[in-house]
Amino acid sequence: MKREWHPDPEPIETNDMAAVAVGTALWALALVVLLIFRPGPENWWWTWTCVVGVALGLFGLWYVRRRRSRQ
Repeated sequence: MKREWHPDPEPIETNDMAAVAVGTALWALALVVLLIFRPGPENWWWTWTCVVGVALGLFGLWYVRRRRSRQ
């Protein structure tokens, strides 16, 4: 069976800064909630997960801004 060739679609225009900023804000919100309600000692990994999420989100914001300025 021979398949007909179709050209690749054009890339979708997205707002990468907004997507990364929303994700970072959600991690920061989760971190604030965990710092207010203080999970038990066996669940401190939740707090550290949020800290890493915020840190990676800030790195992502820097990276997206740098990539945008190079274009």
